[in-house]
Amino acid sequence: MRIEDFSFGSIRIDGKTYEHDVVVDRGEIKKRKKKPSKKFRDEFGHTPISIEEKIPWKCCQLIIGNGVYGALPLIDALKRKAEERGVELIILPTPQALVRLNKESTDETNAILHVTC
Repeated sequence: MRIEDFSFGSIRIDGKTYEHDVVVDRGEIKKRKKKPSKKFRDEFGHTPISIEEKIPWKCCQLIIGNGVYGALPLIDALKRKAEERGVELIILPTPQALVRLNKESTDETNAILHVTC
């Protein structure tokens, strides 16, 4: 998997452009389904990442790109769940997360990438 381009609102991975948040699960690219986290929107002012979503836990390392400016909130329970599962959680603004992901792209590394905020 190779991240080729990123700009506010879109990301190109392996020649395909996505105009939505993506989840990388053992090399497979999927749309982030954030509907389960929408119930927390009023509390955070934005739909955060929560354990209500399908998180790609089958990995040693989970990289979360929390937006261009690092503004996407994460619910603390997600951090606790990562610790319980023994998954290293790396939270970075999306541009920095992409650099890290390109360096460490293996089956042992999954990601959730927010392409705005």
